[in-house]
Amino acid sequence: MKRKLWLIFGPVVCACVLVFGTLLMPLHFGKPAPKKLAAAAVSLNQDVLLGGTIKNHAVGADYVPFIDSSELSRMDPFHPSVLAAKYGGYKTLLLGGPGTQSLTQFVDNQSMFKRLRNRKIVFIISPQWFTPGGQRRDAFAYYYSPMQLTSWLLGKRGGAADRYAARRILQMGNTSGTVRQGLLSVAAGQKLPQWQRHLLKAHLQILHNEDGLFSRFASVSKNATRISKAEKKLPASATDAQLDKLAGKMGAHASRGNDFGISDKFFDSRLRGKKIVRLQGSQASFDYRRSPEYSDFQLLLRNFAQNNITVQFVIPPVNAKWAAYTGLRDDMLTQTVSKIKHQLSAQGFNHVLDMSRDGKKASYMEDTIHLGWRGWVDVDKTVRPFIKQKQATPHYHISNYYLTRSWQQHVGE
Repeated sequence: MKRKLWLIFGPVVCACVLVFGTLLMPLHFGKPAPKKLAAAAVSLNQDVLLGGTIKNHAVGADYVPFIDSSELSRMDPFHPSVLAAKYGGYKTLLLGGPGTQSLTQFVDNQSMFKRLRNRKIVFIISPQWFTPGGQRRDAFAYYYSPMQLTSWLLGKRGGAADRYAARRILQMGNTSGTVRQGLLSVAAGQKLPQWQRHLLKAHLQILHNEDGLFSRFASVSKNATRISKAEKKLPASATDAQLDKLAGKMGAHASRGNDFGISDKFFDSRLRGKKIVRLQGSQASFDYRRSPEYSDFQLLLRNFAQNNITVQFVIPPVNAKWAAYTGLRDDMLTQTVSKIKHQLSAQGFNHVLDMSRDGKKASYMEDTIHLGWRGWVDVDKTVRPFIKQKQATPHYHISNYYLTRSWQQHVGE
């Protein structure tokens, strides 16, 4: 009977052992083809953000990470990726999507930050992230990367920042098993037991192998094609003034069907008719000055400082006509931007492009809160020399005060 059972189940058991053993072995898949890497780098694909293979190869090939939420999905001919492709000087790695905020970017880019030591990145920080509730749980769950979080847990965790990070991630509510147990240990200020580390290492190796395998077959968006087509609308060479003039013309033509200077395509699909009537005065009570987002943002700043990363921050504006229509308070926005800038400058982050007062400029905003046309030209005026020219070595001095509820609720800077 034992022999018969072995003949039936033995091959299955052996196959399972072989498969599991293979998953635990470090597998090497080689570099992605340059064309595929270029397409993936601008795809804004969720799998690229959650994974590590594409990002790490892109950083190794000198791509410059541009980190944001949904801003970089608006691809007109003056988008950073289009101008970079047309006029050279750098290659863009776009990392973000609707709903990605500081906590998501902190978790999902752990492996990449280590590879960016002494390098440069561009970070678009939107005032709209700083809502009273901060990061939405459903958005965090959508972009949650078990691989990147496991990698973070296996680092030398300790101190106020790690305890805060663990508590915040636990609040998002979608971790489980050994990862959740590890977070609980870190949140309590305890070291991970050795058995837990062994389990996490095995889990991480499986996730690395899956990432390497699926990154070879992952589909990419049509953004590379969109960028190629957009390049053809630009002259072979142009000064900043010439690009600004051309952007103004394109923006005026694309937004001629509404009174807000918004892309007609966006206006017709999202706002026209009864939709816009319901939105009048709808943002009068919005307040971005008090939010846990300020401390989540601090986690990123700490990562940048630990890896000596030089960051060009961009603070985009809100469409001024739209803000007036919806009742979004100008004084509140001014105080929000002032608070963000204080948190940066007080800790040695000195490359900040503040565009918050430019929302009234014509052909500057593609929609209600996202840059377009002339806005992107102004971004390029700052970003291009930042990337191409050597920058002074940053001297950061990180303070745990910005992790406190006192700072989250502070108004007055």
